[in-house]
Amino acid sequence: MALPNHGANPIRLYQQAGVEPPAAFIDFSENIHPLGPPAFIQNNWQNYFSLIDQYPDPEAEPFRTAAAAFHQVEKSQVAVANGAAEIFTWLARRYRGKQVALVEPAFSEYRQTLEAENASIKEIQLTEANNWQLDVEFLNGKLTDCAALYICNPHNPTGNLLSAEKMKEIARLSSEAGCELVVDEAFIDFIGEEASFVDHLSAYPHVIIVRSMTKMYAIAGLRLGYVLAMPELIKQLAAGAAHWNVNALSATIGSSCLQEEKYRKEVIRSVNKERQKMTSFLKEQGCHFTDAAVNFLTFKLPSGKNPDHFFRDMLKKGMVLRHTYSFKGMDGQWFRVGMKSEKAMENLRKEMVLWLREN
Repeated sequence: MALPNHGANPIRLYQQAGVEPPAAFIDFSENIHPLGPPAFIQNNWQNYFSLIDQYPDPEAEPFRTAAAAFHQVEKSQVAVANGAAEIFTWLARRYRGKQVALVEPAFSEYRQTLEAENASIKEIQLTEANNWQLDVEFLNGKLTDCAALYICNPHNPTGNLLSAEKMKEIARLSSEAGCELVVDEAFIDFIGEEASFVDHLSAYPHVIIVRSMTKMYAIAGLRLGYVLAMPELIKQLAAGAAHWNVNALSATIGSSCLQEEKYRKEVIRSVNKERQKMTSFLKEQGCHFTDAAVNFLTFKLPSGKNPDHFFRDMLKKGMVLRHTYSFKGMDGQWFRVGMKSEKAMENLRKEMVLWLREN
């Protein structure tokens, strides 16, 4: 099957899979949590109207200042973009024609943007045998000819988290190899800032951290991401950004989102509760699953069960899972599921029980 490389857009998935979409379906393929955006956005929506007929701030204020304050770094260490996806185009341009190491399986946008700039890819392949964990020592000696190493922490698609000590060791190895370290922290919010590598930037000036506002705050439609690094790196990265690349609504709403501590705690509590229930269920059903720490997990059916049949049958039942054909090493044998509402998760488990019993 030729399926989309991303989650979300389920109608497109149904079309490419050749399955007639049911009247109602639940999209578990994307990782937006079910609580919705912070309440202040809807409550103050009328007040944002005045932002539409004027140009936004060219440096994405007030968000840039708010992000710097949130992370307790200098404003010169932050650049803001039209989603984290734009930042990966900046990075790809930086590594044009060079070799970049990717830890696979990985978010497809890394490879797509790099290959568009004629960068060559060195794969660091994770394996099921090692529970998709990165063996840090395996990196030793493998980065000397690379301009950069991309790491997603927590990892997408497994949700595995690398400890601070492991991240420091990776940063040390990459520094010794003269290799920049790009850390995608798109899902770190679901653990907390104590898990972020931001506090170590001054000790490791070759590190570039990419952050997304999409996942924690459920504002995918606004497109807002940012990057943190030392000032000279930030200046170089943002040099090719389009003028007014971040709209005024995103910059204004995003700056207020960072103040929503109570909201973040409630999201984390809700996500952890549903993930724990799902892992217990998968264990009972004899499925393999990853040790996820975030708002999604990845699982594999018990031995002898056909993953292609399962995927298509779930689509017919309105359960849209994230396939893994585009994740190297997982090859469609695993499925990623984003945590949704309690009712949605119960419906998924019900359909899975029936399928596993009948197949």
